[in-house]
Amino acid sequence: MWPAFVLVAAAYIPGQIKKTLKHPMLAGVKLWAFAHLLSNGDLGGIVLFGGILGWAVYDRVSLKRRTDPGAPKIPVGGWKNDAVAIVVGTLLYLAVGFVFHPLAGVPVFGR
Repeated sequence: MWPAFVLVAAAYIPGQIKKTLKHPMLAGVKLWAFAHLLSNGDLGGIVLFGGILGWAVYDRVSLKRRTDPGAPKIPVGGWKNDAVAIVVGTLLYLAVGFVFHPLAGVPVFGR
């Protein structure tokens, strides 16, 4: 799950990850939803995470088919921005895993 958070952070901190993937947040959402589908086999989990996964796949296909020549170029940083995205993504992952998941009644670590 950690890479999903790094991909989401890389969407806002443009570096080589964003340049390579073009839409790292959608890749992170797809990875997150797929991992949750694997771990939650009940009907509610399938509907929720399957719907989110379906939306992310649909949005990515839609983005590939769009053309907008008037869109401004997104400035891309170097490896330093990627390092910042990894640190920020790791901190988000730890916050969600240790703080927010237990608040929702679903502990992730130390089951």
